[in-house]
Amino acid sequence: MKFTIIKDLNQDSMMKPILSGLLFFTLLYLLSDFIVKYSNFGIFPHAIHATLFGNEEQFIDPINKASFLEFWHVEIFFIMMILFTLSTVYIRLSKASKSAIVIVNLMMMSAITSLISLPLAYFLSSDFINIYVATFFIWHILALISTLYSLKRLRYA
Repeated sequence: MKFTIIKDLNQDSMMKPILSGLLFFTLLYLLSDFIVKYSNFGIFPHAIHATLFGNEEQFIDPINKASFLEFWHVEIFFIMMILFTLSTVYIRLSKASKSAIVIVNLMMMSAITSLISLPLAYFLSSDFINIYVATFFIWHILALISTLYSLKRLRYA
């Protein structure tokens, strides 16, 4: 996290490739997260509902509580790591512009909302699935925008 204490990232020639690599892997994670969730858990309401509660017509068993809690635990960790590192880099490279701060706040709030709505859907009401889907897409799209913008700023800085 050395980039958080360097005043000008252009002064340290080693930080540019390191941050570029971090952002590239963040981009890969965000894109692959869509694919992995689509194939395993679901990214649309009907697929998530079938995963959480099963589907008798398609002979799909509901996810058990231990598997769900493990999935949720891993999600919390990965989202936290991605968002904190990405927001630090993005705010730094955008020189803490008002639009960057708004994007980071929306990204964080939608990610937290998606994390909260998932167990609410599982334990309380399936109505929270729609909130999960919406906030999942919002934070992923904002994270993709932030990553691409940061990569662009690094390349042309």
